[in-house]
Amino acid sequence: MKLASVTVDGVRRGALVNETRRSVSLLSATVDDIVRGAPVVVAGDLPLPEVRLESPLHRFNRDVLCTGWNYWDHFEESAGKREGQDPVSRPLRPTFFTKGPDTVIGPFDPIAYDPSLSQKWDYEAEIAMVIGRDGRSIPEEKALDHVFGFLVANDVSQRDLQRAHGGQWLKGKSLDATMPLGPWLTTVEDVDLTGMRVQCKVNGVLMQDASSAQMAFSFAQIIAELSEGMTLRAGDVVLTGTPSGVGQAREPQVFLGDGDVVVTRVSGLGELRNTVTLTDLGGR
Repeated sequence: MKLASVTVDGVRRGALVNETRRSVSLLSATVDDIVRGAPVVVAGDLPLPEVRLESPLHRFNRDVLCTGWNYWDHFEESAGKREGQDPVSRPLRPTFFTKGPDTVIGPFDPIAYDPSLSQKWDYEAEIAMVIGRDGRSIPEEKALDHVFGFLVANDVSQRDLQRAHGGQWLKGKSLDATMPLGPWLTTVEDVDLTGMRVQCKVNGVLMQDASSAQMAFSFAQIIAELSEGMTLRAGDVVLTGTPSGVGQAREPQVFLGDGDVVVTRVSGLGELRNTVTLTDLGGR
């Protein structure tokens, strides 16, 4: 099942996506409510090209929960390139951080770009999980029972801000309107967990291309580690890390600028297509 969020006559609605028929069936509840247990009741059909897809989720319990350095090739390309610091050893457990929920935009919305705040805007294609059942200290073998579904994300980051605050990543990951999410939420039973292909293109050039099978820590391991002593709640969004090929690790480095088109694709989950757009975020 693929659940999307659309606005019809000024009202946000959940929708059931039929990719084969290129249509959506409008639902009586929002995706946020369905994730939290509301029934799926069909209330009418529309052709898919006639609706604008928004971020599937709009109501967040807290910051977006994120996993860093979860593909070893990305860890290797990044750990040795931290300015003024020595390379570090591979972590034995996942690295976690958060992003503000105001970062979230829809699958085709513009990515905000304000060069007065940062000169190093980078792309990070990722798979995101959505929690569908509350739990704390969840055993790894039961972790996927707590997942409602998966979607595509791009953890657009400001590398200079990311390094500017004592090694804390929050600020360089949390500028408003910079993280596309979508295009819909695919429920866990319809996802091939053995290896989804994760790709990112910038202006038509393939920059990232990997399989989720290359993750250092699996989806279940991430949930088990993250939930140790900490309650995960239905509706929580958990990013699972990006593979190698990010702009800061390239020679020469490649950073995003006004007008760049970023396409983020995960096999079985869909595609995001966003244009980097000059935006005043209040920079000086």
